[in-house]
Amino acid sequence: MPATTDAEPGAYFAAAHAALRSNVERALSGKPHAVRMALTCLFAGGHLLVEDVPGVGKTTLAKAIAASIDASWHRIQFTPDLLPSDITGTTVYDQKTSTFDFRPGPAFAHIVVADEINRASPKTQSALLEVMEERQVTVDGRPRQVPTPFLVVATQNPVDLQGTYRLPEAQLDRFLLRIAVGYPDLVAERDLIMDRARTGTSPELKPVAKIDQIRWMIEYVSRVYISEAVAEYVARIAEATRATPHLQLGMSPRGSLALVRTAQASAAGEGRGYVTPDDVKAVAQAVIAHRLVLTPQAEIDGLTTTAVVNEIMSSVVVPLPAGAR
Repeated sequence: MPATTDAEPGAYFAAAHAALRSNVERALSGKPHAVRMALTCLFAGGHLLVEDVPGVGKTTLAKAIAASIDASWHRIQFTPDLLPSDITGTTVYDQKTSTFDFRPGPAFAHIVVADEINRASPKTQSALLEVMEERQVTVDGRPRQVPTPFLVVATQNPVDLQGTYRLPEAQLDRFLLRIAVGYPDLVAERDLIMDRARTGTSPELKPVAKIDQIRWMIEYVSRVYISEAVAEYVARIAEATRATPHLQLGMSPRGSLALVRTAQASAAGEGRGYVTPDDVKAVAQAVIAHRLVLTPQAEIDGLTTTAVVNEIMSSVVVPLPAGAR
């Protein structure tokens, strides 16, 4: 915890979390759940996939998080002609010194906004795999570390599939959470229209957290207590995804660990130093659904991974609180 405060760690985390959430919601009003899940992903130390139709605020959410933190960030517009070196960087020959100098690409930032990631070729998409998992890129055989913390916020449009390349399961699994922003409700959209009519521009956000604070908050999440009962609850959920006849690919152990880590971040955001089954339920859909693969028959029947996750979460027995009978 930063030495400049005397607050209790849990209270400090909750206060910083609330300040960030409030600031981001200035740019994306009426979507508290999407904002909260995006920040949960940040503090869990993972990467975020925002999947929704155009115009609902996917890129706005990503840019608002970046603007709320006093940290470096880059935006990459993914297109079919984008090359892997356009992401990772390349070496350039310097005639004055007769040496090759490395010029880092946009991946070298604390926050990378990958806009419309599914419009780039699989080769270019794969350039993100190493940096997302290992926090490094390898150029000319030499590994280079990216800054820490490191968050990739990728967006994609699931409706317009012309000229797109589907993200493979191996890459989807690298994203800790997948969320949708969704349309605003009537009141939120009315207020948005009135606000833009008066100002003509989006609100200008200023940083409300320093990078050292974010590093501490990510480290604090790993210390949030998880009981054996809750750990078994997560394991039973994973087991259920592998046993259901609707899925040909269930949740991997990496998915189980991702569910635990995200639940820890969710609990910390509530000011608690321990995880409850409700924390697991709150993040289960965002963590699990994109890691599952339906059977052909389930697709024919019109099932979705979202519906399967709901069915599993309602069938797995929730552990009772300590001391309950």
